[in-house]
Amino acid sequence: MLPRWQGWFATIIVTALAVVLVVLDLTDRAMRHFWTAHGFTTDFCAGIVVLALTVLIVNQVLQRVQLTQRSRAVAAQAGILLTQARRAATSAKAAHDGYGDRDSASQDFRTYLLALLVSAPVFIENPVAREFLEQAQRLAAEMAYILAPAGTPYTKDGQSFDAAIERLRAASSPLLAVLNPDERSTVIGLSGSPEG
Repeated sequence: MLPRWQGWFATIIVTALAVVLVVLDLTDRAMRHFWTAHGFTTDFCAGIVVLALTVLIVNQVLQRVQLTQRSRAVAAQAGILLTQARRAATSAKAAHDGYGDRDSASQDFRTYLLALLVSAPVFIENPVAREFLEQAQRLAAEMAYILAPAGTPYTKDGQSFDAAIERLRAASSPLLAVLNPDERSTVIGLSGSPEG
């Protein structure tokens, strides 16, 4: 398949060529006489132009379908990662504040890191998805700071942690926008409301 812009450019060129040939056939007697006198050449050229237009249009339609399907797959993966991030963040915050189990929080954090590692290739190609991936990685770093043993010099306060959660939620919004309202409400219901 051609890249999207090349496909559109080629489609426009072939369409313009077809229009020019039709206009010449209608307005130029010498051209019309040539096409009439050379039947095989006429059929061959017409077949090539129609085939090229068909292939280029089908290419654009298939790319559009593929892009839509890929966007939905990326959105689903973002929803899964967002859900795991919320679970790990809740456990980490509870452990940091002293009322949660640190071992359970560490396990949730490891699960989040594994989900992040597995889903990274899905997010790397698209700039919007890559921004989501970067925010997910920053949240992982903040969780590591939060879960560090007491007295570790790298331990941070909870404000940067909360800001990392909000940045991840904000980065997920454009990805989740491709989902229909039912799917989006399911993901948001699993991962918590974007505002809180």
